[in-house]
Amino acid sequence: MKKLVVKNTEISMKKIEDRDYISLTDMLKAKDGVFFISDWLRNRNTLEFLGIWERIYNPAFNYGEFAIIKSQAGLNRFKISVKEWVAKTNAIGLKATAGRYGGTYAYKDIAFEFGM
Repeated sequence: MKKLVVKNTEISMKKIEDRDYISLTDMLKAKDGVFFISDWLRNRNTLEFLGIWERIYNPAFNYGEFAIIKSQAGLNRFKISVKEWVAKTNAIGLKATAGRYGGTYAYKDIAFEFGM
């Protein structure tokens, strides 16, 4: 597993299906304060970005389910996990894994957006 070092924090990279994914979990370690990936996924702008990315790179993306999720974004009761996002939309840009090297990983374009 490759590692990047950003602000003295190691950030894991792993290859999944011939694509480089960057650990969002590790990126959070470099950030001050409390922030969760699920909070980022609640944002309508985030979901629109992910929808566009998936439209470009994923021919099997479930647009119908995406429209339902996007319509709920911004509501106080709306919350979605990475695993739910992937299961409902068949997304490939985000991956949630368990185990020793587990965590949330994103394709590099998405990880850069997350970092911003």
